[in-house]
Formats: sequence, C-alpha cells, structure tokens
Amino acid sequence: MGLVSLCLFMLVVGFREIRSTAVAKELESSFLKLEEKAKAPQQGGIVFTGASSVAYWDSLGSDMKPLAVVNTAYGGAEYTDLTPQIDRLVVAYHPVAVVVYAGDNDLATPGRKTPQSVARDALEFVETVHAKLPDTWVYVLSIKPSYARWDQWPQMKEADGLIQDELRGQDRAEFIDVATPMFDANGKLPRDFFVFDGLHPSAKCYLVWTAAIKPVLLKRFGPAASSSQKPS
Repeated sequence: MGLVSLCLFMLVVGFREIRSTAVAKELESSFLKLEEKAKAPQQGGIVFTGASSVAYWDSLGSDMKPLAVVNTAYGGAEYTDLTPQIDRLVVAYHPVAVVVYAGDNDLATPGRKTPQSVARDALEFVETVHAKLPDTWVYVLSIKPSYARWDQWPQMKEADGLIQDELRGQDRAEFIDVATPMFDANGKLPRDFFVFDGLHPSAKCYLVWTAAIKPVLLKRFGPAASSSQKPS
C-alpha cells in the first residue's frame, strides 16, 4: 500500500470511528430525554424516528394532533444506525405505524454509500420492523433537498426513486414524498425553508412536511378511520 493510499485509509477509518462515537452519544442523549418525559413507553401510537431533520421537529406533537406520536429520532442517524437499534427506537412502543426519515446523512459524504445501498438499507429497516411487528405500517419519507448538500441531491433523488420502487412490493409500507412540495413553481428551494445552516428544516418547511404526511396518517389512523372499524 502506497503512502497516499495508507493515509486515505487511515482518514476513512478515523472518520468512521469519530462518527460512530458521535452518533452513539447522540442516541443515548435522545433516550435520556425520552425517559425523562415518560417512565414507560406510550403504546399504540405512531413513532417518528430517523435523523436530525425529525429529531429537531419540536412542533411534531402539535402538528400531528389528534394523532398520538412519539419522536425517537436523533442527530446523525443513518439507516445502518437505525436498524440495529430498532427494539429501542420502535418495538418498545408497539406502534400502529412508524414514520422514518434517513438517507440524508447516508449520502452526505460522496463515495461512502450509493443510492443503491441506501435503498437496500431502507428496505432492510422496513423488513426488520415487520419481522418484529407484522401489523405495523412503515412510512418512509423521501430524502429532502437542501442548500448545504445540494451537490449530493442527484444521488439523494436517485435513492428516493429506488426506495419508492422497493416499497411497491411491500405490504404495510408506503413512501411519502416530502421533497417535491419543497420546490416552488420555478423549481427553486425557498431559503426560508431552512434554518441558518442551510440543512435543517425551518418551521415553515415543517408545515409543508405536515401537509404531506398528516393526511396519509389520518386516513388510516385518525378518529374517522378508527370509528369506521368499530363493529356496529
């Protein structure tokens, strides 16, 4: 191995170790906050999990009312982080549905993962949930565009298409596109859809996400849907 190759290898290994430690700390911090809110997990609601774009959704509970939701997302998460933690993130809550957002961090570093590998990882997440909770619905959110990661958007968009194709063959699984509504009539991303870092959604963007996600959930799990399933 040449000197340059050796240096690159050491950088990659070092990056992975640093990232793994940071993600683990963020995960533990998130669970401590959840444990402070409730001694026992809320059962039968809807779990939102994934990366920081959901973790930082402070208005999620009020935005999704009257649906009962819990947020187990944490910063830095990738699909390959979520699946090994699925018992803590999802299964403990025995939810009727899971809404997951990932793929953003997976493709943030060029060359580390591919749209194809991310699509496979997303499908593995869905299949792992169903192996443990066969009756639970899984809703996979599209990867969002952002100014901070605009150069990676073509790969993210490709991954979205592949994930959508994969889910067509799955029972109790659905793809929800939150990316398309983020573009204006001229195909541009409004600057005020993001906070100062150009990456994470602003309150205005979360309103767009709510409009895309909430009707889908209400149709299947809202009060009207529940009453129609009761025996007459």
